[in-house]
Amino acid sequence: WETIHRPELFKICNDVISVYFYFNVQNFQARPDDILIATYPKAGTTWVSQILDLLYFGQTERQKTIPIFERVPFLEILVLTFYTVKLLPTTPRLIKTHFPIQFVPKSFWEQNCKIVYVARNAKDNMVSFFHFDRMNIAHPEPGDWSNYIHRFMEGKMVFGSWYDHVNGWWKKKQTYSNIHYMFYEDMIEDTEREIDKLCSFLSLSNSAEEKKMIAGGVQFDKMKKDEMTNYSTFSILDFKISPFMRKGKVGDWKNHFTVAQNEVFDEDYKEKMKDPTLQFRTEI
Repeated sequence: WETIHRPELFKICNDVISVYFYFNVQNFQARPDDILIATYPKAGTTWVSQILDLLYFGQTERQKTIPIFERVPFLEILVLTFYTVKLLPTTPRLIKTHFPIQFVPKSFWEQNCKIVYVARNAKDNMVSFFHFDRMNIAHPEPGDWSNYIHRFMEGKMVFGSWYDHVNGWWKKKQTYSNIHYMFYEDMIEDTEREIDKLCSFLSLSNSAEEKKMIAGGVQFDKMKKDEMTNYSTFSILDFKISPFMRKGKVGDWKNHFTVAQNEVFDEDYKEKMKDPTLQFRTEI
């Protein structure tokens, strides 16, 4: 093992994981009242997880003592480790995933589970993913920014192509009514409005005062300082390189893209995003 370079090791691990997923992911048993939070990585997963946890269970000791990744576990980790969400004491069970649509276990569809999907514009999503890959020792090294842009456009990313991910879930929404498709930019623009929409979709009757309090409590700067939401207790992340919650802004891509890179990216984007009904904002 000592003679295997990091890229080779990741390839071996990914091959093993892929085979494991193929044979095991479809065996996961969802319950009718499960809530699945689905996102491409770095698109607002932790944010929406915290909002839903507060909407369903209120301000309790669990938010002060249990990290968000235990309160709302990743489906991928559950499948990989044979861990079961039956150990979750809550009803409903809140589960999150970065799976593209084709990997979601069939039991979620069979049980008619409600799914909250969060999408973020490609440019900001890529910037955030780049810095996350830099500090996540479980991910392949991102390399330099210029090459990373091409990797992103080619879909050579952990969890695959952003374009396939957001389009696949958008298309599924047209035939499966229990998907609530949200946009990160809308949440930044008016968090309370988006919480109202979530409550309507989930048939929750939280008071206006509760929703206002939640909206104030989940603002980026507050969550970034909270050890139970900022992933500072998650051992595979190197905070000396970058924080897990870095900026949380719309438009930070402008600080990374050169004019030439932006032109190339925009041309490629037009080729891959043909559905006029799915529109993203890169600034607000």
